[in-house]
Amino acid sequence: MAVILQVHFPFEGPFGKAMVKAMTPLARSINDEPGLIWKIWTEDPQAGLAGGVYLFATREDAEAYRQMHTARLEGMGVTGIEAQILETNEALSAINDGPVEG
Repeated sequence: MAVILQVHFPFEGPFGKAMVKAMTPLARSINDEPGLIWKIWTEDPQAGLAGGVYLFATREDAEAYRQMHTARLEGMGVTGIEAQILETNEALSAINDGPVEG
């Protein structure tokens, strides 16, 4: 069963187009993570938050990425990282066109 990993953390920017320019190499590298199906990047400049919603093929893949990503962020001095791994309900999600099939 595919699982969702939600991550968000304090972030001072860049946001919007500047974030795209700064983060494109990272975004491309995330495609190579084991078990990754997709990622949606999230940002809230007013609240000073950034993060993402990921779909992974397995809980093990999501947990491995969560550990690596948390360590990477902490290595950059980021604190206040929140990350949850949640199971998907594919049958109900399909009713709402949710792309969660692993």
